[in-house]
Amino acid sequence: MQLDTTVRTKTGKGPARKLRSAGRLPAIFYGPKADPIMLSLDYPELKKMLKGKSAESIILDLRIDSDRKSQSRKVMIKEIQRDPVTRDYLHVDLYEIAMEKELEVDIPVSLINTPIGVTNGGVLQQIRRELGVSCLPKDLVDKLEIDVSGLDIGQSLHIEDVSFPPGLKSTEDSSLTIATVVAPTTIAEAEEEVAAEEEGIEETEGEEIEGEEES
Repeated sequence: MQLDTTVRTKTGKGPARKLRSAGRLPAIFYGPKADPIMLSLDYPELKKMLKGKSAESIILDLRIDSDRKSQSRKVMIKEIQRDPVTRDYLHVDLYEIAMEKELEVDIPVSLINTPIGVTNGGVLQQIRRELGVSCLPKDLVDKLEIDVSGLDIGQSLHIEDVSFPPGLKSTEDSSLTIATVVAPTTIAEAEEEVAAEEEGIEETEGEEIEGEEES
C-alpha cells in the first residue's frame, strides 16, 4: 500500500495541533541507515489503510514529497501514539526496512471453522491472539488463520501443531497453547470458584470491620 507524505519543518505541540485540525497527522521517518525526516500525512487515508488490520504486519510504500525532490522508501509502522480518551491517532513512527533482511513481528491469530468439541457442547477458548514470527518482508501476512475444526472437548492446539505459511517461522516456545476446547461444566466450576472466593473475601472484610467497631 502506498502512503503519501510531505516533509514538515515546524515541530512542537502548536504546529502538531494545527496539522491535526487540518486532517493531517504528524509523523517521523527513520531507519538504521537513514536520517530522521519529520513528515505529515493524511489522517483519514491512514485510518482507512489500518481498518481491520494489525499495524505491525503491514508494509507500506512510503512516498516522501519535499520542495527539492520526491523519494520512495519501504517502511513499517513502528509505533502509533493515541489519545488516551478518544483513541485518536496523535503521531506515527515509520521505520525503514530492508527487503532482504528478516523481520520479527507479532501477527494476529484468527481461528477458523467450528471445532468438533463445540458441536458436542464444549466451549472454544482462544488463549493466544497474537504470535511472534520471523520472515522476510515479502512473506509477511496480515493474519495467521488456524483451523480448529479437529479439536474435541479436552483437546488443545499448540504452536507446534500449526503449519505456518511459506517463509514464516515461529519465534515462540512450540509448546505454547493457542486454543483449547473445554467442557461447559469446567467453565461453570471455574465461575463458581471465583464467586466463592469473592464471597469469602467479602465475609472476611465484614468481620474485620466489625472487629474495628468493637475495639
